[in-house]
Amino acid sequence: MRSHFRTVVVLALVVGLLGVFLHNVDFRGVVSEIVRARPLWLGLALASTFVNLAIRAKRWQYLLEPLGATNFNNAFRATAVGFAASAVLPARAGEVIRPYFLARHERISATGAFATIILERLLDMLAVLALLGAFVVLFGQQVASANPALFTAVKWAGALAGVVALAGLAVLFVLAGDPVRLANAMLRVERSVPSAFAGMIGRIVQKFASGLGTIRRPGRLLVALAWSFPLWLSIDAGIWAVAVAFGFNVPFTGSFLIVPLLTLGVAVPTPGAIGGFHEAFRLGLTVFYGVPNDAAVAAALVLHAFSVGPSLLLGLLFAAQVGLNIAGMRQLADNAKPGGANP
Repeated sequence: MRSHFRTVVVLALVVGLLGVFLHNVDFRGVVSEIVRARPLWLGLALASTFVNLAIRAKRWQYLLEPLGATNFNNAFRATAVGFAASAVLPARAGEVIRPYFLARHERISATGAFATIILERLLDMLAVLALLGAFVVLFGQQVASANPALFTAVKWAGALAGVVALAGLAVLFVLAGDPVRLANAMLRVERSVPSAFAGMIGRIVQKFASGLGTIRRPGRLLVALAWSFPLWLSIDAGIWAVAVAFGFNVPFTGSFLIVPLLTLGVAVPTPGAIGGFHEAFRLGLTVFYGVPNDAAVAAALVLHAFSVGPSLLLGLLFAAQVGLNIAGMRQLADNAKPGGANP
């Protein structure tokens, strides 16, 4: 029953967001805009997707080192499978599937690997906000005049998100500081309240904290953060290439503003960020850069296809090679939990 309710809510979100996105759109005009787009720049945008997928895998491999050595090919395959799962399943299920898929091919803890996913997201947030800050300080004066109220809202939202990201890193630092102490604390809980569940939680906490080994060494954490900048600059390059392909007057640094809006859009738990991604991109282009609505809709459709398509195809291919289909991904996402297989 709960699964059916969740499905209804997700479908309602998709329909509602697409309704807003496609409101008063001339579909013929959208098709014409796509046909007129410059192929060379579209090719560059598509290539950037493969680049950022490879950088993600390399950064993840680095974050996983405290758990044990991993093969780049396996990290890349697991990353693609995770993104494919998030494209076809709601609530970013791929974030759960990715570490468990990797644990099938590497001798590492899936629970510990899941901890690195959380660390990845915090590093991503810090990199995105640093680029947004650079835009606000150095390049944002002209854009701010286009919509001062919204631009101010973006700045304050960015500042708040920065505080949350730093607080999250602080919490992870405490968890990572002494995994054994955390496990012992949970074992004391087990002795005071006899329960096999309490013991299982103690083992899970210790394995989770071991996955945060990078945080215990500030130098490694800075290197991991440094990896995040080429990753997001490649994503920025893809967005800018799409803008150039459609003839929009959006500078490369303009993508530093668009990306935080997209981050808010993809936070809506729809499969493949359908609707939220599209509307966030359309809003950024039309409000801050004066792009006509039909052209913005066309560009949003193309950018979403390029952002999701390559990882979806690669992920489904890699999953099929080990006998995992979409139904299997859904079952893995439902069943995957700390302390499960390959913990």
